[in-house]
Amino acid sequence: MKLKFNWGMGIVLAFVLFISYIMYFIITVSTDKSFDVEMVTEDYYKQELGYQKDINTLSLTKSMNMDVVFEKVDEGLLVQFPKKIKPGLVKGSMFLYRPSDKHMDFEIPISLSDSHLLIPNNRLKDGRWNITVKWDYINQSYLTKEQITF
Repeated sequence: MKLKFNWGMGIVLAFVLFISYIMYFIITVSTDKSFDVEMVTEDYYKQELGYQKDINTLSLTKSMNMDVVFEKVDEGLLVQFPKKIKPGLVKGSMFLYRPSDKHMDFEIPISLSDSHLLIPNNRLKDGRWNITVKWDYINQSYLTKEQITF
């Protein structure tokens, strides 16, 4: 019995090859660890509930000119708080989030003796960082969010 190649056979063969390629792609992506996709944060839905509060705090921070300013210097990242504050009254934390690698994320408690804070070069690898500074000063909360490339 001799098999004859015709249009119908070509179409069936094209479908089989296409479906085989799609199945190979799906299996490769689902089993290979290099294709793992992580959520931006582990407790995304919990953070979403406090989003409006963050918007209000960000707005208050801007309206009162209490923004924190970031500057790259030779020693590292200089975090400058407003000059008009008394540094000893500031309490809070700074969270540095690295979108490309969650193992590089870290949090620093804020304890000021001057109006600035220095994060040394060895703590920050080159690339993009999302920084969130939440701090309280005289019973008022402030928030600054910034994206920097170090």
